[in-house]
Amino acid sequence: MGWTKRTGWGEAEMIFNREFEFTLPRGFIDSQGKVHRKGLMRLATAADEVVPMRDFRAQQNPAYLPVLVLARVIVRLGELPEINAGVIENLFTADMAFLQDMYRRINEMAGEPVVNGVCPQCGCHHRIPLDFNDLKTFS
Repeated sequence: MGWTKRTGWGEAEMIFNREFEFTLPRGFIDSQGKVHRKGLMRLATAADEVVPMRDFRAQQNPAYLPVLVLARVIVRLGELPEINAGVIENLFTADMAFLQDMYRRINEMAGEPVVNGVCPQCGCHHRIPLDFNDLKTFS
């Protein structure tokens, strides 16, 4: 996942990957016996982690929480029309472990966040560290 920054006079735009492709080690087998291995996972929002905690299944069994979270952030899996908790429940354990690891990797901020900037005057490329504790507002 990379952060980049496009600059022009008076404007800056943050661009980053929000969706990530994956291929499951084993794959989900649907009711017709078709195997679905390729999918797409999006970055999680706060709601993706908070809303499932209200679900009675997660309240009765906290180990069920990852099932609900993954059902929210997996956008596509093969040709399945929808992804829900039932699909995630029926994954092989190797696939579940793979998806949980992927979820952690794409949602953690590894290292210091930086943007790649281009000086509008000389055209030089720079890696600019972001310090979210030192944000300033401009009027």
